Amino acid sequence: MYKKNFKKERSEFEEQVIQINRVSRTMKGGRRMSFRVLVVVGNKKGKVGIGTAKSNEILGAVNKAVAKAKKNLITVTIINGTIPHEAKVKFGSALLFMKPASRGTSIIAGGSVRLIVSMAGIKDILTKIIGSSNKINNAKATILGLSQMRKINKTEEQVNKNN
Repeated sequence: MYKKNFKKERSEFEEQVIQINRVSRTMKGGRRMSFRVLVVVGNKKGKVGIGTAKSNEILGAVNKAVAKAKKNLITVTIINGTIPHEAKVKFGSALLFMKPASRGTSIIAGGSVRLIVSMAGIKDILTKIIGSSNKINNAKATILGLSQMRKINKTEEQVNKNN
């Protein structure tokens, strides 16, 4: 009869789950369990976003978080596979240092910062997280730091090379 063509359309974005937490709240009949998920979405070409969501099932929470992450995409300035300049970002109790690295260094980062930076398409970077082990605060600090990167003109690059 009819052969329908059900092809799932491929998105340009890749998604990666950073953290899954089981959350419980006490109600009259007992405890209600739900799941909170932190997801990063990126195309490895300069666009990246994070999203958090809760649901009774993990898959539902992941789908909601991916939708939120796609709404909150930022564009990252990448020059020669690294960031254009140093950054020091504070979000909550998380303090994040980001520094450009020479070609071949790779990503030196921990936790959620590594996933977000790799999804953005940055190949070489040095980072350090101080003050917090909370993955959500670290992820938000990373996004804040990457969104603050400014574009450097060619004249500024030449001045920096000469000095």
